[in-house]
Amino acid sequence: MDRPTLALLLAACAPSVFAASDTDLNISGSITPSACAPTLTGGGVIDLGKMTARDLQPSKPTLLDPAEMRLDVVCEGDTFFTLTTVDNRAGTSAINPAHHGLGTTVEEQKLGSVAFTLFDPVADQQPVNVIVSRNAGANWNISNYLGHTALTSFAAVGGPNTPIALKTLNARLRAFTIIVPSTELTLLDEVPIDGQATLQLKYW
Repeated sequence: MDRPTLALLLAACAPSVFAASDTDLNISGSITPSACAPTLTGGGVIDLGKMTARDLQPSKPTLLDPAEMRLDVVCEGDTFFTLTTVDNRAGTSAINPAHHGLGTTVEEQKLGSVAFTLFDPVADQQPVNVIVSRNAGANWNISNYLGHTALTSFAAVGGPNTPIALKTLNARLRAFTIIVPSTELTLLDEVPIDGQATLQLKYW
């Protein structure tokens, strides 16, 4: 039993001669009538293959060829939702903290970053805009960003930049990987590129 809980129990058992005051505790939320399932082609795996130290720029970051997969979301009914990510290699993004890390060398040198973006989204067979909020949904702007520092949703083309309820969604998910200059890395042995992120769908 933690101390705050113990203090509450002792107060409840105190003699009635002490002055009493109270406050309300409210619990809110909602249960959505429909569920959504996101899927990524290829199991969400991006294989960059092998490269040598000579393939990297010595004095500036090296941008690798973009990788692409399909994102599909299927809901049981029209549903408001947002997308975000969890960077499972948090703290290792070398280029931009809003992007995702690729792990480190054994000397704790950051390898680079990977940025995710969404293109050509189609919802319920209609083109839509990708919109992003960086203040928990208070404001939305058109942007292709998908990551851990913002909420991503979809808006009607020509309409207000606010999330709309969707039943199906498909889009191109592109990954842009950047490796730091080779002079910033100690490459005596093979170093794995070890990026990993979790795509989260949250009901809105």
